Amino acid sequence: MKLFERYLTVWVFLAIVTGVILGSNFSAVFEAIASLEFAHVNIVVAVLIWVMIYPMMIEIDFSSLKEVGNNP
Repeated sequence: MKLFERYLTVWVFLAIVTGVILGSNFSAVFEAIASLEFAHVNIVVAVLIWVMIYPMMIEIDFSSLKEVGNNP
């Protein structure tokens, strides 16, 4: 396993702690982001979910991306 995969639990924990700290210190920014809604759906969350799911929908092989420059 690679470094990211091996320590995935640590990265998730650090992301949660970072989110809590940022939310506590910059609550006005996150309230503004939370107010960006359309039809009771948060726009930022919808975009981030789309960015996460779209590559799986079109079946991108991320391991082959490093070879794109060699054979465009």
